[in-house]
Formats: sequence, structure tokens, C-alpha cells
Amino acid sequence: MNILTAKRLPYFLERYKTLDVALEQISEAMLREAGLREESVFKALNRFEEFDAEAHMKVLRKRGITLLTFEDDAYPDLLRQIEDRPTFLYYRGDLSILREPCIALVGARDMSDYGKRVTEHLVPPLVAAGVITVSGLAAGIDAEVARETLRVGGRTVAVVGHGLGMMYPRVHEKLADEIVERGGLILSEFPLDTTPDKFTFPARNRIIAGLSLGTVVLQAAEGSGSLITADLALDYNRDVFAVPGQIFDPMYAGCHGLLTRGTAKLVTDASQILTELGMGHAVSNAPSRTQTFASDSPEEQAVWSSLSSMPSALDDLVVKAKLDAATINATLTILELQGVVRNVGGGQWVRT
Repeated sequence: MNILTAKRLPYFLERYKTLDVALEQISEAMLREAGLREESVFKALNRFEEFDAEAHMKVLRKRGITLLTFEDDAYPDLLRQIEDRPTFLYYRGDLSILREPCIALVGARDMSDYGKRVTEHLVPPLVAAGVITVSGLAAGIDAEVARETLRVGGRTVAVVGHGLGMMYPRVHEKLADEIVERGGLILSEFPLDTTPDKFTFPARNRIIAGLSLGTVVLQAAEGSGSLITADLALDYNRDVFAVPGQIFDPMYAGCHGLLTRGTAKLVTDASQILTELGMGHAVSNAPSRTQTFASDSPEEQAVWSSLSSMPSALDDLVVKAKLDAATINATLTILELQGVVRNVGGGQWVRT
């Protein structure tokens, strides 16, 4: 139980000057004066009585986890600027990457094929420009941001809504380990044994927004948790960007709401984000996408010429390329192996 929350911290610091002194003075009267409810007072006292600091630090060291307080010099500068900054941070990995430009990329757990393409479109040029991506390692867009960052050789920060004694969802344990092994960072404000609940994820979102120069919403329905992150970024006077979707797609209603209200800047390309954040000099580092293709095979040339950046189904290609379905399927496989086309799901194909 953390009694030194952002809400109560000013009281403790004004009264006791430092965290160490405040912790030495923990008592029933002190906690009541700080505004804790009756049941919370006794829960906190019991926890302090049972807590063995030396044993706790030994467990952290064994698991490769470091504990940081906001009084430490290594505490992230951007996070220190927000009023509701976390008092404690637990982390695995390289904390120094937070000195690099960080941009949050967030979105829906129920990721669509289009949301996946958006992620794959925006992350590589951001990484090429020296950006550290930040997300929450949840299912869907968050995990895809991490995977895509690693795929193109970048480093990423995952802020989780639980203690680092576990990983949620469990299927992301290997991904979390890979993030750390590849020079990234896993971060949490929660004690080791804290399990995720409906309160921990919104709390996590403020850290994602607070660490980042800007927040990009890649996919969000109405009521999405990603919109909480966007609102927090606005509260912290940080830039917010949103990617548009089809007007009929409910999975993009949240993005469209941000754009309609004028609280987010519409983006379709990483260069727009970089320029807005004053990193326009890095835009030229962005990898270029394949625009031309030449083949001695008339079938390969016909199929590639029939494709664009918009997804096309097999039936469409039969009409455009004037080839039978079997030939097109075989040709698509060859072109995919050459890296010039890609299946984006649902039997839909695009140029890379």
C-alpha cells in the first residue's frame, strides 16, 4: 500500500522535508493527519510493521529490478515536471534511454488490420530519427509498438499497470524480456506484488504521457483508455496526435473525436510528428518505401502494378491484372518473398 501518493506527497514534504524523514515518523496520528481513512490507517501501519526493507531490496536485486524515488538525480526530468508524478519507480533495463526523445504511441487492445498497418507505417521512421517509443505493453497496439520498434532495431519503454513481480498479460513475458535485452526499459510505480485492476491502468497512463514529448493515438474507439492518456498529455501541456480512420469505423471514433474537438493534430506520416516536436532535422533519416519495381516476369509486373498502398483482395487483382486466381496467388507468394508486397490480413494485399 503506497501512502506516499502524488496527492499526499506535498503534505509529507512540507512537514518532514524528505521522504526518509517522513518514513521514520510513520504513526497512527501522522497518517490520520495526512487524510487517510480509518481502514487505510491500520492497513498501512500493519504493512510498515511487517515490511523488511533489507529483504525487499534483496528480492529486487535478485530480479534485476531497481527502485527509484523522485528525490533521486536519475529520476526522469520530463516526469518530474508533472504535478501528479509518481513518488516511486521500479524498473528493469536501461533508465538512461529516458534522456533521449520519447514519444508515446498508444491504441486499442482490439487492434484492427488497419491499426497494425498504421503502427508499422509510423514506428520505423520514428526509430530512424532517434526516437524512443513508449507504450503500455497491453494487448493490441501497445504490444505491436514494442514489437515493431524491436524489429527495426529501436529501443522502447513499456510502462505497466502492475508490479514487476509479474507480467500482464502473461503472454508478453518473453516480449518484456526482449525489450530489456535489447536496451529498453520496463517501468512501474507499483510495488512488486501489485496486481492489475481498473485503477492501476489509468494511473499507468499518466506516466506514459508524462515521460513523452508527445502522444500519438494510433487507434481508439469512444471510451478507449488511450483517450485518457491523450487527455493527460494535454493536461501536461504536451502535444497530442491522432491518426484518422474510415468515418464508418467505430474503432476510430475516439481518434475522430480528438480531431473534431481540435485537441489532437491529424497525422498520416511520421515526418509530421517529428516536425511538430522540433525534430524536423531528423526527418531525412526516415527509411523510404518501395516506389518502383521491375521484373522480367510479366505476371509479377502485372500483379505489382495492380497493387497500391490501399489493400486489394484477390478478386480485385483478378480484374486489374487480368490473370486467373491461381496465377495471382502464386505470384503474390513470390513477390512477398522478395519483400515488395505484404498480406495485411483478411486476404488483402498492399505494396510495401
